[in-house]
Amino acid sequence: MDKKIALFPGTFDPFTLGHHDIVNRGLKIFDEICIAIGNNPKKKRYFEVDIMKSKINELYSNNDRINVISYNKLTAEIAKEINAKYILRGLRNTTDFEFENSISQINRDLNKNLETVFLITSPDLAPISSTIIRDVISYGGDINKYLPYKID
Repeated sequence: MDKKIALFPGTFDPFTLGHHDIVNRGLKIFDEICIAIGNNPKKKRYFEVDIMKSKINELYSNNDRINVISYNKLTAEIAKEINAKYILRGLRNTTDFEFENSISQINRDLNKNLETVFLITSPDLAPISSTIIRDVISYGGDINKYLPYKID
């Protein structure tokens, strides 16, 4: 029987408690989850990819069902390369749905074996977004209560 492998793609700049929640809940559905840190040319990163990759790897170091990669290509292609038949995404609101729905349709067109699975963000975590967290830290605010690891 094939393993149910899900790709959880994102820029994860930074990886938040909301992302962590989606991964933990996704583990109830999938055999393995690959957290894939992608490059979005439209976004300037605050945290280097290698730093985020290290923090996420450390967070899940005791879980062999999770691996972390970085990539710079189409999400549908990386899913094919790692034999993932699913893309895992979290939705905080209807705006997320509109955006993610379009992407999921294109990914499915590019890779016919790929299904996108949406999990609704836990209500207490819905206000957290990487964009807001980057704003908080850029003005000197403490972001650690929004993250599943510590940033010094």
